[in-house]
Amino acid sequence: MTDEGLIRIVCIEDDPKTIDLVKLILRREGFDVTGISNGRDGLAAIEQVQPHLVLLDLMMPDMDGWEVYQAMRAHESMKEIPVIVLTAKAQSIDKVLGLHIAKVNDYITKPFSPTELVRSVRKVLDEASAG
Repeated sequence: MTDEGLIRIVCIEDDPKTIDLVKLILRREGFDVTGISNGRDGLAAIEQVQPHLVLLDLMMPDMDGWEVYQAMRAHESMKEIPVIVLTAKAQSIDKVLGLHIAKVNDYITKPFSPTELVRSVRKVLDEASAG
């Protein structure tokens, strides 16, 4: 926790509108949100911010979300940070692969509702603090 007690979240997403939406929703709930528009800068931001949670888009041009996720899991200072995947890929096989094989903490398909986003973030943070 920071001195202010804020929960830090890094959102790595190549669509600026989605970043703005996530910031709007989660800041209203009292979270400190940093938005990053590509995978490489996202990894640097995670290392710098040391967030409590990462929201990660899968489909990005320079370094996709799975590459970012694998890099996080291979890095000592990032491997325990919970990850919620944000993706437009709604097929159930992707969800099964994401949650069970890669062990992401949750999976939200776009478009999502503000309620769905907040519920997922709170659930994952509660699980992380209990674990």
